[in-house]
Amino acid sequence: MEARVAEHLIEAELAAAVLARALAHGGDFAEVFCERRSALSLSIDESRIEGAQRADDGGAGVRVIDGETTYFAHVDGLGEADLERAADGAAAALRGDRRAPSELRAADPTRGQEIETPPAGVASERKAELLRACDERARAAGSKIAQVQASYSEGRRRVTVANSDGCLASDDRTRVRLGVQVVARRGERVETGFETLGGHRGFELVGDGAAEAVAERAAGVALTLLGADPAPAGSMPVVVGRGFGGVLFHEMTGHGLEADAVQKGASVYAGKLGEEVAPSFLDAYDDGRLPGEWGSDGIDDEGTPTRATAVIHEGRITSYLYDLERARRDRVDSTGNGRRQSFRHLPIPRMTNTFIAPGEARPEELIAEVANGFYAVSFAGGQVDPTTGDFVFGVSEGYLIENGTVTKPCRGATLIGNCLEALRRIDGVAEDFAVKTGFCGKEGQSVPVGVGQGHVRIAELTVGGTAI
Repeated sequence: MEARVAEHLIEAELAAAVLARALAHGGDFAEVFCERRSALSLSIDESRIEGAQRADDGGAGVRVIDGETTYFAHVDGLGEADLERAADGAAAALRGDRRAPSELRAADPTRGQEIETPPAGVASERKAELLRACDERARAAGSKIAQVQASYSEGRRRVTVANSDGCLASDDRTRVRLGVQVVARRGERVETGFETLGGHRGFELVGDGAAEAVAERAAGVALTLLGADPAPAGSMPVVVGRGFGGVLFHEMTGHGLEADAVQKGASVYAGKLGEEVAPSFLDAYDDGRLPGEWGSDGIDDEGTPTRATAVIHEGRITSYLYDLERARRDRVDSTGNGRRQSFRHLPIPRMTNTFIAPGEARPEELIAEVANGFYAVSFAGGQVDPTTGDFVFGVSEGYLIENGTVTKPCRGATLIGNCLEALRRIDGVAEDFAVKTGFCGKEGQSVPVGVGQGHVRIAELTVGGTAI
């Protein structure tokens, strides 16, 4: 089992010189963010392996904040001349007096997530075999399987951050992800199943039959949906599935707790710190240190150690999610949520692994207590109005609940409601906690995130459907 100790991408002396250069004409704060990235991806379609695609990238971004204004420049490469050019670019518009940065204090070395089998050391043919196994397992599910697509990706990202407040920190990140999409056909009827597996892990994540299980699950969903009836319409109890069901909380609550939205007044949760927004048994967290999870890192992209932040405790909002800039405005500490897609982007408040904490109920109890309702297992897209909290989410896999039993699969369902009302109407959280992977987009940046929960029951929610 390997847990790399992150090494700095540039020497402390060079980082200090770059920061001094960035503040040569004034500014309240300067930062240099350095990155090296390598990635590989393979896919299979119609039982044919697509060629491996490799990508390597590296460079630095320099940021200077002066009052409420941010200046930013980025450059490919990590040589001294490259970094000086980025510092000069960030400082070009400033006309103030030179400010000396604080002496850099190296943080304790960040030890990365434990990696049993570094993926870069595994032959590409072994990864191709994995995809062929997924293809075979999915097609073995039945003659109605019409198409199978699977993709494997891996990446290593090393970062070093230094700033004028004295921070010097580095992180070493390895991620592996597998996705399988299966199309089933019966006559003119076509349905799709999709399943993923990913984590801040090595190649061991997809071994020991795990990849084949992903393919089998995707095929099973596609075949099940071939027999789905139109979804019902109306107000009813809704049980939201474990794991990826947490994307509902991510979208309807998590984004609204990011401090930039709160400070702009563009969040329904603005001004509600300390207020009760959910039942007293509900706790929710953003935790960037969950071992092996997709959204976990040792530090955020500003050098702040990641941590578990209780955003809701006993039903009350207890914290927003901060990067350094928004934390300064509220005179609080960063929560370790300053994230960026790459050195070409500015950091902004972003979620890491966001989830409703496990409850005490058993999932079968939550379902058994519903006479007539809806079971939403997974979702496919949605919209949230951040200022009102109104939302609409498409359900990709859903079922009727009749007399306390999950019965017929449904298609074409949507969940319609209001964030605050839906939170207050949660009347049960199960113990079967799980985290799933996703990518979150915001302001043109995509970052890996985890979403999670056990089964959650909402006492009343509007289901949009086409059943007559």
